Amino acid sequence: MSGKSAKDFFRPLAVGAPEPLREIPARPSRAIHFFDPSNEKMAAKVPDMVGTVDVLLGNLEDAVKADNKVAARQGLVQIAKGTSFGPTQLWTRINALDSPWVLDDLTTLVPEIGDRLDVIMVPKVQGAEDIHYVDRILAQLEAKAGLERPILVHAILETARGVANVEAICGASPRMQGISLGPADLAADRRMKTTRVGGGHPGYLVRDDPPRTDGVANLEATRATYLQDLWHYTIARMVDACAMHGIYPYYGPFGDITDVVACEDQFRNAFLLGCVGAWSLHPKQIAIANKVFSPSVEDVRHARRVVAAMAALGGGGTGAVMLDGKMEDDASLKQCLVMVELAEQLAKIDPVLEQQYAAIEVDA
Repeated sequence: MSGKSAKDFFRPLAVGAPEPLREIPARPSRAIHFFDPSNEKMAAKVPDMVGTVDVLLGNLEDAVKADNKVAARQGLVQIAKGTSFGPTQLWTRINALDSPWVLDDLTTLVPEIGDRLDVIMVPKVQGAEDIHYVDRILAQLEAKAGLERPILVHAILETARGVANVEAICGASPRMQGISLGPADLAADRRMKTTRVGGGHPGYLVRDDPPRTDGVANLEATRATYLQDLWHYTIARMVDACAMHGIYPYYGPFGDITDVVACEDQFRNAFLLGCVGAWSLHPKQIAIANKVFSPSVEDVRHARRVVAAMAALGGGGTGAVMLDGKMEDDASLKQCLVMVELAEQLAKIDPVLEQQYAAIEVDA
């Protein structure tokens, strides 16, 4: 908790800054869609994307050339002022804290569009000290701009030191909204031997034992191999750290835009482990994320049946019932409530899911 007294944790860091949030709202953010505000063609598509994606993120960092940094920043200001975002959140990714552009990013964006920005994504966060730095500056700028709500902060986990400090990062500020995995920079920092942006690698595998005849292994025989997940440990650790502090974990980018099957697999792995969303680098990945990070009708039906059966049992969620030959108890109920609550949140912003979930019939 940043080394200060617990009683001071939720106090504003500047006179006149808005009161920090005591709980981060659970706003659906299945896809965080990146766009370059300096790209006129890409920027022109933003108004039409409102309502089709949970989060639109104006990217100021990687993928924006040095010569375009100022244009991207000003482009984001114009887009934010000229667009009604409705249910879609507006985020931005600022430049790295050691870059020559980041201070201008903050001192421009907060006064100009701070009332429209939901979240600021901070790249290459190494430890809690990086969040403390951003936290104090944001409080000062919010106070000066007269903002009534705090802008939240999202950290990208893309260095080995960041992974080692992930628990401290998550608890560094009441502004912390969540963390995303940044597999490309993390792979480079760890000196991993992959040039892929997320996903598996054919060399990272386990192999079946050789078949045996009369106890003798046939080492020349063909043996099945199974791809392993390079990112399982990091995602799981990130999910635990976020859950511990009541904030939200995300899978980051999947670089192979053409391989939609592998993209869906990677997103689903993250979803099952506890992530709430992923980045979208191309519109086709929005559809994948919206599908994967929304509970299926079958899962919601089962979850509602368990909730209903446990309610009928009485006892305030204690005890056990048999449903379709399986025992369901209070632990099952907690799991199912996660699905039910997520479905309710998504139904409020997604008309298609609202219809699908509303049509579910729950029998005994």
